[in-house]
Amino acid sequence: MHPAERPDTADLVRARTTLGDFELTVLSDGFYLLDGGAMFGVVPKKMWEKRAPADDQNRILLGLNTIVVRTGQHTIAIETGIGNKLHEKLRVIFDAKQQLPRAFEAAGIRPEEVDIVINSHLHFDHCGWNTTRLPDGRVVPTFPNARHFAHRGEVEHGHLQLERDAISYISGNYDPLIENGQMTLLDTRPGEVTEIVPGISVECYPGHTSQLLAVNIDSAGKRACYISDLIPTSAHLDITWVMGYDLDPLTCIEQRKRFYSRAIPEQWLVLFTHDHHNPMGHIEWTEKGKPRLKEQNP
Repeated sequence: MHPAERPDTADLVRARTTLGDFELTVLSDGFYLLDGGAMFGVVPKKMWEKRAPADDQNRILLGLNTIVVRTGQHTIAIETGIGNKLHEKLRVIFDAKQQLPRAFEAAGIRPEEVDIVINSHLHFDHCGWNTTRLPDGRVVPTFPNARHFAHRGEVEHGHLQLERDAISYISGNYDPLIENGQMTLLDTRPGEVTEIVPGISVECYPGHTSQLLAVNIDSAGKRACYISDLIPTSAHLDITWVMGYDLDPLTCIEQRKRFYSRAIPEQWLVLFTHDHHNPMGHIEWTEKGKPRLKEQNP
């Protein structure tokens, strides 16, 4: 058992809440394990392991959180986990659980109900269940009635297969949806906001990748934001605690400052993509001027 596991670690539905008139449900594709040093970059292990305990292989436990938003008009899935298309070697390394379809079933949500899917970027752990590999090898849409949205630059970058991050992109997660017309490619620039449907928009926060999209959820004067890998877990709230995976860590730091300048004073509900035990919360400044997760009222 990993040192970060808890009695509720295997729960398929990680959280539920309401935001104004919208209903938010956090579903899990299962936790997976990544090297703690890679996840915290230049931060010394002596510091980060207090927040994220590691196993004997230096791996920390991370979540794969899909947010389902029901607006009354649309059923929207934000991110789709690792999926079932990893090569066997990588599946074993990450201990990938491949459980998002069971999570939808546990939540009583049919994939056919989902009419919009939004990918913050196209690393395989964020868009894996966009499509499903069948036993005969065919790849088909997991959400047959959904319009998918991703950034055009992510597709172009993934197709380059650069040495730095080629392993992060699996074309079967997005190319079939582009080819069949289900995926719309966005050209949102840094700092720009693009509306998907009323109450749901994306905003570009570069750094982790050049075109990372945060997803804003707005209802009845309240906002939640799926900030994705700009701040992957609540253990990464410190402005300089960026990841080794980030393509431009200095830009990440500046973009975190920009995010906090609104999210904290306006008390946005922040949705974390890889925090298995704390998938959502509000952020506040400490007396020393550091961001921290607010304690939730019992």
